[in-house]
Formats: sequence, C-alpha cells, structure tokens
Amino acid sequence: MNTTASSISTIVRNLIPLYLLRLEFLLGGRIAPRTIARKAARLFSTPFDSSRARALAAPTLGATETELDIDGANIHVYVWGDPATQPYVLFAHGWSSHGTRVASWLTPLRNAGYAVVAFDQAAHGRSGGTHTTLPDFTCHLMAVARHFGPAAAVIGHSLGGAAAALALARGLVAQRAVLIAPAADPLAAVERFSRFVWLAGYMGRRMFARFERALRVDADELQAHHNAPLIGRPALIVHDVEDREVPWSEGERYARYWHDSRLLSTRGLGHNRIADDQQVIAAALRFLHGEPVGERVVSSPNLPFGLA
Repeated sequence: MNTTASSISTIVRNLIPLYLLRLEFLLGGRIAPRTIARKAARLFSTPFDSSRARALAAPTLGATETELDIDGANIHVYVWGDPATQPYVLFAHGWSSHGTRVASWLTPLRNAGYAVVAFDQAAHGRSGGTHTTLPDFTCHLMAVARHFGPAAAVIGHSLGGAAAALALARGLVAQRAVLIAPAADPLAAVERFSRFVWLAGYMGRRMFARFERALRVDADELQAHHNAPLIGRPALIVHDVEDREVPWSEGERYARYWHDSRLLSTRGLGHNRIADDQQVIAAALRFLHGEPVGERVVSSPNLPFGLA
C-alpha cells in the first residue's frame, strides 16, 4: 500500500468512531437523554489519550521532577532552576496538553534569570486521574503555587489561561500574568463541544448542569468578565484573530475587563502555534521586564469596544 493510500485508510479508521459517536449523541439524546447527558459529561471532562503519549515522549530537558499529592490527585511537577532563590515563572498548560509544553519558553526565561515551574494537570501527562474540569485546573494551579511560594509571573495557555485568571482572582500570588489564547466562557466551550459531537444545545446545557450540581459552582463564577475585574496585577493577553478553537473575542473579553492589562493580537498562528512563537515569547519577556506591550482595550456604556 502506498503512503497516500495508507494515510487515507488511517483517516477513515479515525473518522468512523467519531461519526458513530455523533450519531449516538444525535439520536440517543431524544431516546435516553439522561444516559446521553451522563456520557457527554464524561467525555467533556476526559482529556485525549494522546496527551499522556505526548507527555511521555517529550523530553523533560533536565527538569527536576517531583510529585505532589493535591486532594488525592498525584500531580507531576517539573522544575528548572531554583524557585527558592530565583524569581520563578509558573506555567499552566491547556486541555489535553502537558507541562513540558513550556519547552519553547525555557531558554528565554532561564537566560532572563527566571526559574520555571510546570506540571501536568490531573488526567494529563504523567499525573494521575482520569477526569478533570476547569475548577480542578484552578485548584491544582493554586496548590502548586502555594507549594513554591509567590511567583514572578504565571503564564497560561488556553484552559490554563482561564485557570490562571480564576486562580489570581482567588488569591494566587504572582506579580504578572501572561494569558495566551485564554478561554473566557465555559458555556461557549460547551456549545463548541456540543456542535462537534452533534449534541443538541439543550442537552449540552443539561450536561453542564450536572457539573454545576456536582461541583457546587455556577457558570457565572467561571466567566472572565466576573473574575478579571478582581485581579490587581498587570496582564498581557495574547490571542490570534484566526484562532478556530477559542475565538479571539474571548481574549479580548479578558483585556476589556482586566483593568491593568493589554492585548497583543496576532494573525496566522492559530490556537497552538501561538504558544511556541518566538516573537510572542520575546514580547512576553518584554512585558515581564515592565515594558508596555500590546494595546490597551477600553470600553464604556457608550463605547463597547475600542483600542487606546
């Protein structure tokens, strides 16, 4: 079999389970809504299996590795440098990612004199667990920060950016924050998930209601526009206008409601490449050094959106 035929065969094999799942959700939501809501909730809170494979295959680049027991979850931590004697940067990865995703940042941060701390969220990479949620992301990020003490900065990508903002609003101590393609709205994430798996909109809301009851949290408590105004630290929000996974408007929302923040918009980097882009990393380092980077987003009742 030639390479092209083999690739097509692989794609077809991967698509068949997806379309079977979609049909199950599409039809099952009408026949057995409780069962489908339960199954959708399980899927929504389960990272891709490939997360662990990628983490195990990725080099740890000389990190000192340790494990923390956080509320019964075994969290794998990577440390470069000495956070006890150097200012350190705490890195929060996104959904179905892993702590060593920080690799592109290591040399610039270490050359700038920072130690770096990263970790695999529960159910990700080398950490234990099978399921996790945004409140879990936030709880574990805060616990790691408490273990190592006040950070010079926290950097979060995607869902890790959302967790960083929630953690800062709840007491995480960091002098500055860099949020890269941050998710701002859990309900919008549910809508995107529902569309992808062909789950009816009302079923998606029913699914999320299960999380609200189980975690004793309301969706409003997780919204960026309710948390950003509570944070009294400077922030740089970096988001690509062509991001297809988390829309640029969600990054803009953070910048609009975070009083001491600026927005750096890119084009053509999408949702993942933006986290490794050398120009983005250089801009973030300038921000950490106190330089103005990006644009200030302003709004008022008469000016819903604008750049100053």
